[in-house]
Amino acid sequence: MSAMDLVRAGVPQGARPFERFVLTPPHWSALAAALAEDTAPALLAMWAEPGVVHAAFLDGAEVLFASAPAEAGRYAALSPARPGAIRFERAIRDLWGLSAEGAVDDRPWLDHGRWPMAGPMSGHPAPRPGAEAPQPTFLPVEGEGIHVIPVGPIHAGVIEPGHFRFHVQGECVVRLEARLGYKHKGTLGLMLGKTVRAAAVFAARLSGDSTVAHGWAFAAAAEAALGVTPPPRAIALRAAMAELERIHNHLNDWGFVCNDAAFAFPHARCGVLREQVLRACAAAFGHRLMMDRVLPGGVAPDIAPGGAAVILAALDAVEAEMPSLLRIYDSHASLQDRVVGTGFLDPVQAARYAAGGFVGRGSGRRFDARLAPGYAPYDVLAPAIAVEAGGDVDARVRVRVAELREAIALVRRLLMTLPEGETMAPLPARAGEGSAIIEGFRGECLHWLRLDDGGLIRGVFLRDPSWLQWPLLEAAIEGNIVADFPLCNKSFNCSYSGVDL
Repeated sequence: MSAMDLVRAGVPQGARPFERFVLTPPHWSALAAALAEDTAPALLAMWAEPGVVHAAFLDGAEVLFASAPAEAGRYAALSPARPGAIRFERAIRDLWGLSAEGAVDDRPWLDHGRWPMAGPMSGHPAPRPGAEAPQPTFLPVEGEGIHVIPVGPIHAGVIEPGHFRFHVQGECVVRLEARLGYKHKGTLGLMLGKTVRAAAVFAARLSGDSTVAHGWAFAAAAEAALGVTPPPRAIALRAAMAELERIHNHLNDWGFVCNDAAFAFPHARCGVLREQVLRACAAAFGHRLMMDRVLPGGVAPDIAPGGAAVILAALDAVEAEMPSLLRIYDSHASLQDRVVGTGFLDPVQAARYAAGGFVGRGSGRRFDARLAPGYAPYDVLAPAIAVEAGGDVDARVRVRVAELREAIALVRRLLMTLPEGETMAPLPARAGEGSAIIEGFRGECLHWLRLDDGGLIRGVFLRDPSWLQWPLLEAAIEGNIVADFPLCNKSFNCSYSGVDL
């Protein structure tokens, strides 16, 4: 029996739009074994509730959720078959106190030993005495001339905290290991017991650069749980905001990649263009990042009068300058020497970790949640998907540039054909379970929630695409020189806050 057949043999729970099946512990163990033989289903996420473990899989264009009781606080690990499960399993142990038997790595992930209690979401957290936090354990590296360069968690620039442990031989990186968790905010715990409208502010702040994508994913999951369809105008405005978010982030990343190669001019020009887009977003939606504009039930407030014209003018400026910026990027040998061939991500690795966004598409993985599994209005818009086979920093930049062009065309089309009508639908207070996968600028955002009879959140998980991309950054930097790490890091642009929860 295939892995997905084992999932489908479980007890369906009536979740929408992607069904969740409850397996017995022996069937979960059989699933873990079957995944080692079955290469087709991609692991998208793992999380837990007190005494229960959950996993999300992608099989072609089909998304399935599997759950199983964790008897005596233990469950069969998926990490031996799906390496993308490693950090999920570590986080599950930290937050819910459940241990993965046979796990590849059982070190703490989010819990640095400074929390006042262990397993804060387990339902029975254990108080922790006020002792000195243990020193972090890093994977060993052996060989002649190996030395260690620790970087962070506090960095020179205005960026999020993260610790990077480089093992180097001369100038060559032989292993990089990232330690995150410094931005842990207790987001999931803060959302429990709240209405979906009250909890939406936490979803919108999981990772500020993806506030529209995460806001939309949470809203769509809540609407699925409650059986609500937002108005057509709200759906179109959500897509317009999501594409604007893609545009301003891709401009930012393109500029910063050039800046990290000591080429400041494209960085300056991309910064100017991005600022114009952000100001247009503020004029149209009342917030530069469009935070808290996507809500369960629709969008609030509506686009301001004249807002569409301001946005289109900003996009005209971006489109007009893009050809010259691309010529400059292509024609400077010193820049091309830094980005071409640097930070190579093997397509096999990208597929093993189910990498989404420009990370996956830069290494040949043709996946975009807007088309598969798909959602409105992209079922009608049918955006072109940019894919590069190079797998290096340059390939990831070129995916961004192609997506910039496509996103500008999509925003124009959406604003010129914006439906009339309301932007919000009422929400009933009732039980339900829903999930959603929304394509953000760096990949797919997966949200799941379970509501009680009063419409209050009893279970929730928010997954940023960076969960599956951070390990690939560690792989991509191997064999490169230390000085190329900023280039590789920015070409991935993984979110710290998004995985620190």
